Amino acid sequence: MQTDLTREQAALAYALAVNTSDTSHLEPLLAADFGYASQWVFEEITSKADYLHYLRGKLQTMKQHRIRVFAELGRVHAYGEEQPCVVVAQGTPADLEATALFTVAGDRITRIDLCAVPPPQSARRSGTYPGLHDPGHPPKHNDTF
Repeated sequence: MQTDLTREQAALAYALAVNTSDTSHLEPLLAADFGYASQWVFEEITSKADYLHYLRGKLQTMKQHRIRVFAELGRVHAYGEEQPCVVVAQGTPADLEATALFTVAGDRITRIDLCAVPPPQSARRSGTYPGLHDPGHPPKHNDTF
């Protein structure tokens, strides 16, 4: 029996992937014709395989350069409705950078939009960082982030 994926579940999977640098949390939920757009990048990614290649590379680069990224569950008013989101911060949880929004169909994520608008400052933040034990403390030398 197929159950529909919610945007909350999509947000959780994305936050886990970002916070743990492990795309296995997200990969099985992505539609084959998945799309990803960022308001900072001109060209959209239009396949699951291309997005996973992009995301793995980005996570690996952040890990190599010890760039700390925080993905927090939240809710934001966007496109005429309040919806689940992931608030992305870099450096510390207070240094907000972006809002991730999700489109789902059936049991798959069909699209992720990484946005400056709506701004992450406008989100209702939960304080929940899936996969991170204590986001307020800097990593030890052997931490992933």
